[in-house]
Amino acid sequence: MKFMNIKTSMIIVAAALAITISCDDQFLDVGATGSLGEAQLTTTSGIDGALIGAYSALNGVFGNRFEGPNHWITGSISGGEANKGTDPGDYSTINPIQRYETDPTSGDLNNFWRARYEGISRANKVLQLVAMSEVISTADASRITGEARLLRGHYYFDLKKHYNNVPYIDETVEAADISAIPNTPGVSWDNIIADFEYASANLPEVQAQAGRLNKWAAVAYLGKAKLFKKDYAGAKSAFDQVISSGKNPSGEKYGLLENYPDIFNAEFDNHKEAIFDVESANNTGSVQNANYFDDLNYPYNTGSDGPGNCCGFFQPSIALGNAFRTVNGLPRLNGEEFTTADELKHDFLLESTDAFTADAGPLDPRIDHSIGRRSIPYLDWIAHPGKNWIRKQDYAGPYSPKKYIYYKSQEGSLTDASSWTRGYALMNYTIIRYADVLLMAAEAEIESGSLAKALEYVNLVRARAANTAHWVKNADGSNAANYEISLYDSFPDKTYATKAVRQERKLELSGEGHRFFDLVRWGVASEELNAYLSYESKYLVAKFGGASFQSGKNEYYPIPQTQIDIQGSDILTQNPGY
Repeated sequence: MKFMNIKTSMIIVAAALAITISCDDQFLDVGATGSLGEAQLTTTSGIDGALIGAYSALNGVFGNRFEGPNHWITGSISGGEANKGTDPGDYSTINPIQRYETDPTSGDLNNFWRARYEGISRANKVLQLVAMSEVISTADASRITGEARLLRGHYYFDLKKHYNNVPYIDETVEAADISAIPNTPGVSWDNIIADFEYASANLPEVQAQAGRLNKWAAVAYLGKAKLFKKDYAGAKSAFDQVISSGKNPSGEKYGLLENYPDIFNAEFDNHKEAIFDVESANNTGSVQNANYFDDLNYPYNTGSDGPGNCCGFFQPSIALGNAFRTVNGLPRLNGEEFTTADELKHDFLLESTDAFTADAGPLDPRIDHSIGRRSIPYLDWIAHPGKNWIRKQDYAGPYSPKKYIYYKSQEGSLTDASSWTRGYALMNYTIIRYADVLLMAAEAEIESGSLAKALEYVNLVRARAANTAHWVKNADGSNAANYEISLYDSFPDKTYATKAVRQERKLELSGEGHRFFDLVRWGVASEELNAYLSYESKYLVAKFGGASFQSGKNEYYPIPQTQIDIQGSDILTQNPGY
């Protein structure tokens, strides 16, 4: 249930303080302007108000959907889990990104850059105010500094995994010097890790408000940063602590929710699986406080039979559907989803009035919590009718998104219909959740610990999915499909274990914005994404025909040309290949 949380405070404090910490000339400006004087800003309440401003940048600043925390475009679409959906002309600036043909002039990627640096600017301002304050207590200074540094570390983490080479600007940098700071060398993993280490050591375990980050969010993010750095022993140490002792800001020990789809249901926000999430709120006077970044990501033209009614974006890929095929209850681990071997039956190019029987083969039950497919119940709406809910099926494929979709029973109470679409929903978006930590811990165990421990962590995730009580059911109580899932008996060697963990991340975390960045850090992006393009283009010729992923270039997005023009090409160096 929703209750007084930090998102509510964001709205109240912003209205009261009218603080703006903004970008000048579309670049970072650490100076703050506003209606309050320095004496008021350096009180504990003034500093906390500035901190809430740093939190508010988590779901974006300028209202561009690329800025959202879920990376549905740059992480999931680019990771081969989904395509843009809709038709070729709608939001056409996504087209080159899904084909790995984007260039430095992309306004969307520039907005993402600006939004993350705005978050950094706000966090840096908080740190400056703490240093200036003569009245803040030691305990409050430590807590607020920890929250600000964790937020700053997150914003830099996002920038680094997107662009790799970005300028590093902390609270000690003078505003006049910012434009002279280069991106090579830029922010390092050690810079990011230092923020997470400070936050880990100084944040409390329990916080006064839901949505405030605590010690264990910092420890989990520390483990993730060390995993990206390939410090597997360090990552393992952090994840061990989270698994053994971690708890959410309300003091509840971390664990897996019993029912997988509850993770994406606003009714259960701030649950025990959420480690680092972004709060949302409705009916605040601004739909940007709801999940505005997902407002397009619903089935198309549903009318009263389905959610959103617009706009048919973010359609799961045909290959992703294939990935849920099981053999003796286990996933296939050798890229079979990118071949015609035992493809999942779907209704591509069939009218909704044409006869269709859903695939009868064995499937991981998470498929129908993750992908909307014809004849399968769509939450508490009707069964998915197929093409009637797809904007242009021959361009975008047969599937609809299903995670982070509101229920019919929640319309009006856990949604915000104050703008042009019914699609502004209230569920929090989870950046790190406990299942993600278990699977990252399994990776770290494979590289520096125990295959047996990695097996244990993977099977914990799979055991939740195997709970038959929470499989998708037809109206008569029967299973909606032939679900078959088993636990692994063993990981016979490191190669097998690695394949199993990587595929488990695809199945468990599909559509949550992680896949592209996983593929890049594993060094297999070119191999998997070219296989994906080759397979998907057999169906979606107009969308993917002739597209390819270029190794050594497409692992990172281009530095925005707007930023190079502002600072100069002698200061900002373009990424290789652009």
